[in-house]
Amino acid sequence: MQKTTPLLLRVIRLIKLLLQVFSGVLQSLVYPYFPSYIQRTMMQRWAKGVLTCLEIRLQCCGSLPVWQVQRALLAANHVSWLDVCVLMAAHPTRFVAKAEISQWPILGFLSRNAGTLFIERARRSDTQRINKKIGEVLENGETVTVFPEGTTTDGTQLNHFHASLLQSAVNADALLYPVAIRYHNAAGEVCKEAAYIDSSLILSLQKILSQPRIDVALIFNPPIPCGSRNRRELARLAEQAIADTLSVPIVHKESGKFSGLPSE
Repeated sequence: MQKTTPLLLRVIRLIKLLLQVFSGVLQSLVYPYFPSYIQRTMMQRWAKGVLTCLEIRLQCCGSLPVWQVQRALLAANHVSWLDVCVLMAAHPTRFVAKAEISQWPILGFLSRNAGTLFIERARRSDTQRINKKIGEVLENGETVTVFPEGTTTDGTQLNHFHASLLQSAVNADALLYPVAIRYHNAAGEVCKEAAYIDSSLILSLQKILSQPRIDVALIFNPPIPCGSRNRRELARLAEQAIADTLSVPIVHKESGKFSGLPSE
């Protein structure tokens, strides 16, 4: 039977997390005024602090982008809101998120000041705008991450990758890095408590705090040159690379919690 964290320890972790979030709010006030190399350091340290508060141990391997290489787009499978902190802790990046997040208390404030790119998911025409914006960010030497599934899963399957936001990588002749994310509990099993499916943020946090620890593996697959391929080819190549890395099936249907990406 899987052990759970004692209540007192959960409370201590929660207090540490709240202090870390408060620290992030203070840092975000000055974050936009620092040069990019300092911003990356601030982002990475803060994200590592969040993982430490939650007893989440990160193992990172594979072909991480180097800062000397411009125009790097990361395409990752999507399991949890933790994915953002995990990716920032390994390789500071900007994200594409649904516009509603920008209005969330605290998290919206942090996301806006960290340079998150928000997309109006109800407007198909907004895809062109966001692709152009991603291209501009890539040309400036910053990394951008998208979650092409458009949903979260429990980590035992991979949903069909939507191709629309990968057009930015084609336009910018970027390198596309398929990134596989996998969560395990202390027993070495897939940690479904880390997943964010049909849940509130508070309930999700309660499940995460209940775990003695969570191990997360972040595997960067070799980059795919984008200039000679179309977006659908890139979506299938990235999708298959991540599915093979995780040894999970690809499911061609919508499931889980929608994260704001348009369809093909």
